[in-house]
Amino acid sequence: EEDDFGYGLFPDRNKKPQSFLVRSFFTFHNRCQLMLRMTLETNPYAQLLLEAMKQSGCTVFNDRHFSCENCDGCVSGGFDSATSQIVLCQNNIRQQSHMNRVVAHELIHAFDHCRAHVDWFKNVKHLACSEIRAANLSGDCTLMNEIARFKFGLKGHHQACVRDRAIRSILAVRKVSKETAEKAVDEVFDACFNDLEPFGRIPHSKTDAKRAYRDFQNRDRYNANL
Repeated sequence: EEDDFGYGLFPDRNKKPQSFLVRSFFTFHNRCQLMLRMTLETNPYAQLLLEAMKQSGCTVFNDRHFSCENCDGCVSGGFDSATSQIVLCQNNIRQQSHMNRVVAHELIHAFDHCRAHVDWFKNVKHLACSEIRAANLSGDCTLMNEIARFKFGLKGHHQACVRDRAIRSILAVRKVSKETAEKAVDEVFDACFNDLEPFGRIPHSKTDAKRAYRDFQNRDRYNANL
């Protein structure tokens, strides 16, 4: 039996790309492209990550590194390490705020892929670490998002959300048991939760992300003058 690495969730990955004329007739694709452009131009989470990727020698190009495609199930996006491409599920992303979170989440995976030797397919701990970081830093677990999910809590709620979403992400793309996913997340949780690069802080809101982006720009200017 072949390993299931989650590619079945992205059926368009192995298809011949459609012509621009054909794609232009599909509302999902056009809407996805417009929302992506808005995210890349205005969202501070995405802007910081794009600049950090560039500083790390992995410049992101819109047409090359993002692909709006139809996906199976309820997945919203994915990072294809084989092509260094972010897949955006155009049939499942319907709101700009959702696009913002998906792009930030997948850009964190891309950033991790750029800066470290991540074994996405064979080492579940590596995957768990990146999923923890993505849930922690992308805005997935902000208070407003958790309220929208009817999940409430005070002490330790953010950590619980990050752990839960990391486990769910692993189970969505890997054919492993829940126990295996939980064990991998728990074993690397502390180290990966406290790895805040490139934000330098946990951005609990868009305002926090703007401050982190400003601090990142100032840090680069400071380093450039040394």
